[in-house]
Amino acid sequence: MARRVFFHVGLPKTGTTYLQSVLWANRKALADQGVLYPGGPREHLWASLSVRERPGLAQRNPEAEGAWDRVVERLAAWEGDGLVSHEFFGSASAEQAQRALAAVEPAETHVVVTARDLLTVLSSYWQEYIKHGFEATLDEFPTSSEPGDEWGWEALDLPGVLRRWGSTLPPERVHVLVLPERDAPRETLMLQFAEILGADATDFSVERAKENTSLGLVEAELLRRVSPYLSGFGSALDRGVWIRGYLAHRILVPRSGERFLPSDARVAELAARADEGIAEIERSSYDVIGDLERLRVTAPGGLRHPDDVSQDELFDAALDTIAVLMQEMRVVRRNNTSMKKALAKAERRLEEATATDPAPASRLARALDRVRPGGGAGEGSGEASGPGKGR
Repeated sequence: MARRVFFHVGLPKTGTTYLQSVLWANRKALADQGVLYPGGPREHLWASLSVRERPGLAQRNPEAEGAWDRVVERLAAWEGDGLVSHEFFGSASAEQAQRALAAVEPAETHVVVTARDLLTVLSSYWQEYIKHGFEATLDEFPTSSEPGDEWGWEALDLPGVLRRWGSTLPPERVHVLVLPERDAPRETLMLQFAEILGADATDFSVERAKENTSLGLVEAELLRRVSPYLSGFGSALDRGVWIRGYLAHRILVPRSGERFLPSDARVAELAARADEGIAEIERSSYDVIGDLERLRVTAPGGLRHPDDVSQDELFDAALDTIAVLMQEMRVVRRNNTSMKKALAKAERRLEEATATDPAPASRLARALDRVRPGGGAGEGSGEASGPGKGR
């Protein structure tokens, strides 16, 4: 079994996409330093769903149900340190968290939580929620406090996450990493995270680092209002690939980056929650990296609320979106036409080949069956990176 296992369990919207993309790109360098990052990115997502006992895991992917077991098995076969990382782990109940920690015993377990101010976390996570085709307004979100719900308060409640995941651990093995200031070098967060693991990320490649880009105010409100009409996109795959990946990231994200705020009442509520959380962490003996004062909520001036978006702004954004979709569909149709012509040409050649030598021709026929519409190489062979729990 691994000597130590670090569970990075959130919070969402705290640089997790950046950290995980850099870690995946540098897995060999990490392993050379004795830290195993087992499996693949999807397996840690699936593992988090399994640990939190979320429904519908088997429908996501044939390999999803066994992901957590595979991660544990790889950690059991490793003699150094190990890392499990996905922000959806954080919403697990205390019982689910303790079972996950116990699954890697006798390894010494550590919990790592990356953190930033609650106003930024909630506003950014609402955008992610909207990107998956959900409809709650910014002031309504989150709508749930159900344990295990990746879209609920349990995922955003920093002291709650620390209690549920760290209650049975010595406090020095519960690490709170406060995100550095905006003007800090980009690699600062990765260097600090690696130091917790006992690794040196100085020479890690960051060429494939990813950032989870945000929707602007108008675009987020447009997508939220369109979502009720996307009734045929209810699966995790459809929400992730088409609503989040295509409509949100490809079409709407490039339009604008206007930041926004929830209502004054919600800001005040978040500020009070943040203050209580900071006080609780200060009373603990957790290993805190960074300045806890950065977790206090301060609302910047001059930002609008989603209710301030006018009908004219929504109309203009909708027109732009339709225009881009028309251009995209023209390209898709041209490509489809070219592919159909190429397929028809290949089928004619197959007919000619069958007449002279049927054995190799039958192998070619099977290959063509796999690429015909409705064959085995359809667009549903992938899976969305985000969650797919409907509401």
